[in-house]
Amino acid sequence: MKKTIFSTFGLALLLASCTQTGTAGKKMARAEAHAEGKTIFENSCHKCHALPEPKAFTDEQWVGLVNSMAPKAKLTEAQGKLVYDYVAASN
Repeated sequence: MKKTIFSTFGLALLLASCTQTGTAGKKMARAEAHAEGKTIFENSCHKCHALPEPKAFTDEQWVGLVNSMAPKAKLTEAQGKLVYDYVAASN
């Protein structure tokens, strides 16, 4: 019985050590999210007009722009957030 508990505990420790957690994992997740936001921005927004530079507008202006343009580009709420996070991070 003790051997089984130790083996299960050891397996749990091994699995926990293989997952991305902490600051490095958050940075990687953020970088991946920004890359996805950039891709959505470039592919969806460019279909209808030239892409504005992210620095062309303030964060507050981007909120309004993304909120008004996302439905026209048929973006989901999550996709709109990714786009906003990308342009805001680029400011």
